[in-house]
Amino acid sequence: MAWFARWRAERDLQRKAAAFVEALFVDPAAADVEWLAGTATRGDVDHATWELRYARRALGLIAAQRDALDDRTASIVAAAISEAFARDPNIAAEMRDTSDRQFNARLSAYRDGLAAKAGAPTPIRMGQTLLAFAGGSFKAHDANVIRAGELLGQYLTDANASLRATFGTVALPEDVPPSAVVR
Repeated sequence: MAWFARWRAERDLQRKAAAFVEALFVDPAAADVEWLAGTATRGDVDHATWELRYARRALGLIAAQRDALDDRTASIVAAAISEAFARDPNIAAEMRDTSDRQFNARLSAYRDGLAAKAGAPTPIRMGQTLLAFAGGSFKAHDANVIRAGELLGQYLTDANASLRATFGTVALPEDVPPSAVVR
């Protein structure tokens, strides 16, 4: 019976991960794509769309790694993202390896941008990262860098909200401080 309970729990986690990833695979807003295309990709709407897709998906995985209640969530979400990329109709079969490499490069850069403690504030670093991948100007702390950082901040906020809605939130009794759970 213990085997069956573990199997059901695993299937439940996989189902939740698939639902979470489905939210990450929603295409970016047309206005955001147009803005990025005009700002950074020299009018290339496809490039702008992919940069925003990669950003949303990478930040979703980072949210799962940082904020999930269960340690297994991040690996199950990563597997679900990989499966979703493999069947994404927007990616030509011969471009799947390239898409994987591009996603991993952005995942690493966004993770580093969120983890850095020195230098520019996090929204500025994140905005600069998006604009750098998109081919735009990112050295000055101008309105475009700020907007890019705000957009990515919203993606991260949305990913965290989706993570909580899909996987649940911590529920402690009122008389138990979170520090007591660590012990």
